[in-house]
Amino acid sequence: MRNGSNKEKSKDSYYRLLTRTIQLIVIIVSVTPMVLVSAILLYQFRTSDHEKIYAHLGQLVQNHKQGIDSFLKERLSNILFLAATFSFEELSNDLFLADRLYTLQQDFGPVFVDLGVVNERGIQMAYAGPFKLGGAHYGDAEWFKKALTKDHFISDVFLGLRGLPHFIVAVRDNWNGQNWILRATIDFVAFSNLVSGIRVGETGFAFIVNREGDFQTKPLRDPMATKTRYSKLIAEGSRSDDKVWKLEGRDESGKKLIYVASFLKDSEWLLIFQQDASDAFRDLSKALRVTIIILFLGGLGIVSMALLLSRRVVSRIARADREKEMMDEQIVETGKLASVGELAAGIAHEINNPVAIMVEEAGWIEDLLQEEEFKETKNLDEFKRALRQINTQGKRCKEITYKLLSFARKTDSRIHEINLNELLEEIVALSSQRAKFTNVVIKTDFQEDLPLVKVSSSEMQQVFLNLVNNSVDAMEKRGGIITIKSRLAGDYVVVDVTDNGPGIPKANLSRIFDPFFTTKPVGKGTGLGLSIVYGIINKLDGEIEVHSALDVETTFRVKIPVPEDARRNPPLTTA
Repeated sequence: MRNGSNKEKSKDSYYRLLTRTIQLIVIIVSVTPMVLVSAILLYQFRTSDHEKIYAHLGQLVQNHKQGIDSFLKERLSNILFLAATFSFEELSNDLFLADRLYTLQQDFGPVFVDLGVVNERGIQMAYAGPFKLGGAHYGDAEWFKKALTKDHFISDVFLGLRGLPHFIVAVRDNWNGQNWILRATIDFVAFSNLVSGIRVGETGFAFIVNREGDFQTKPLRDPMATKTRYSKLIAEGSRSDDKVWKLEGRDESGKKLIYVASFLKDSEWLLIFQQDASDAFRDLSKALRVTIIILFLGGLGIVSMALLLSRRVVSRIARADREKEMMDEQIVETGKLASVGELAAGIAHEINNPVAIMVEEAGWIEDLLQEEEFKETKNLDEFKRALRQINTQGKRCKEITYKLLSFARKTDSRIHEINLNELLEEIVALSSQRAKFTNVVIKTDFQEDLPLVKVSSSEMQQVFLNLVNNSVDAMEKRGGIITIKSRLAGDYVVVDVTDNGPGIPKANLSRIFDPFFTTKPVGKGTGLGLSIVYGIINKLDGEIEVHSALDVETTFRVKIPVPEDARRNPPLTTA
């Protein structure tokens, strides 16, 4: 028992290991290509998406850079036109200057805030605008110092005397050997609107800084960047030959940002577009989420398939192993039966000889008793009775050995006409002794004058011997009655083998003819008997049915077709 238990544990361990191996192989073989393909496609999509986003933003920055440069050049051209068209005396007149400002505002809107004429000492000689800046002194102003050194100049944004952010467009000219400057203040809000209108997504916006990193427009949002970051952008642009370049970084909170920048105003200002990377690459993030979901669902499906497939495969392997073991056992049993058959045939031959001599000698003694000297013997009748008994039992032994030999030798499957009732009687004779040991009674009810059927005697013996033995096995614990009936029903000879044993559960009725299906204990049956019976009857174009009621009875009904000639000439039945 311990060896059997260890063997079962070893098998279970082997099948569990095989199951895990199959699962691992299926998962690796299925998941690896899926992950690789997804990673490659995602990488290609990421590269393509980055190129597309940066190309779009680069074009956007380039277009707005050109627009802002054009705006500044146009405003400078307006002031250059005034300085070239009118003399210092004309422009030094406040009323004339106010008229020029009005004309500019009519043509270009409130972009020009005011106009002023400043002499070379920095004193504003004339002023037109909303502020009280007449006579203002700009001698120490940074913009004024730079304007004196250039024919025209556009300043950075600064607060100045008015305390509001603005920048100056200035043109230098000469009158009577002295320099003078015509300056105009550009509306900071109108200029900022040119840049603040650059919007992409939810977080993308633009702004302008100078080379020192100071804002020249009001950013739509807090850029969350230091001058160091802008210095990196300026340095990157100074080294790059591209008109537009990019930089990626993180703000103080760790959020990833992208920057796209381009120089304008003769590389004095830097137009910067800033956007959260998560916003800019939203489509990529969405594709990544979809990919992760698909990979998860695909992986879940693969794992489920691996679990199901491995269990089915291992189950079939285990069943094939069991069938092989049973087949090996059946081969061994078949070999044993063949050996038993040969032994039975030998024994039958050995018994037949002494039995024949015994019967012959009994006959000779009976002849001797007919002589005169024995006729007067007072025990003559007792002698005759004993001789008759010897003769009767000898013939019985001879009949038994004849049937044993007949059963042992009928191993071929040649088809010939047989009387089914006679074959059934032989089966009953062979099974009756075993039935007595298990308190089982075999009863017969054979219809006379049944037509002969064309079958193999050995196969028919196998069929009915299996059915009778199964009934005996079912009732060996409590005994019972087996009834064998034969009759003609239409074109079939029908044989019913009925027992009043425990019956067959309904769940097993559909499986009892399956190979290797058995309800008997291990080592008691192979599960091939009824399968062989089914195969034999099916080969004859016959039918086999089973009807069972638990604790009532079980009936196996075998239908064997009647030959065509017997159907045309049915046997005559006697009343």
